[in-house]
Amino acid sequence: MARGKVQMRRIENPVHRQVTFCKRRMGLLKKAKELSVLCDADIGVIVISPHGKIYDLATNGNMQGLIERYRRTYSEMHGESSNHNKTQIIKQEVLALTHEIDLLQKGFRYMHGENDINHMNLDELQTLENNLEMWVNNIRSQKVRFIHHLSRELEMLRNKEAMLQAVNGVVEERIIEQNGILNFSNMAMTPQAPFQLTMERNYYL
Repeated sequence: MARGKVQMRRIENPVHRQVTFCKRRMGLLKKAKELSVLCDADIGVIVISPHGKIYDLATNGNMQGLIERYRRTYSEMHGESSNHNKTQIIKQEVLALTHEIDLLQKGFRYMHGENDINHMNLDELQTLENNLEMWVNNIRSQKVRFIHHLSRELEMLRNKEAMLQAVNGVVEERIIEQNGILNFSNMAMTPQAPFQLTMERNYYL
């Protein structure tokens, strides 16, 4: 009797699922051993059961050694790939910047009348327009920031002036108060001149 095709989906019956897991796990480990012997390959297999039990197979050495070897090889491969990608990205950025610089220099020459602007193509005109809009926006933003900075500085100076005026008023009041106390003390400590006795003269006619 021919074996029916097994549908690749989760087995709902837990007993059938456990039996299938054991059979297939053993078959997987057997195939790994055969592949290692036939092809002289280093193979590491890790299987974790639904209940958390770990089954592993290392055909050469131990699993830790295979994992470390895999990590080194993976890092070297992806490191070289990453450096290659970075180099390609840098080259593309350099080309793009070089092209943009050429367009800007060409646009400057057209703006200063060194070349006829009618000779520029649509892409060059669009790039020049975009750059001009970007410069205008940058100038406006710089202007707004500068005005905001000046406003803050002016407000700080006004606050400082008001504070100094308040302090000056307090100091003047203290000086006036101290002068009044000193004047009163001087008047109290100054001795009074004695009264002069005068003798009334009698005149006889």
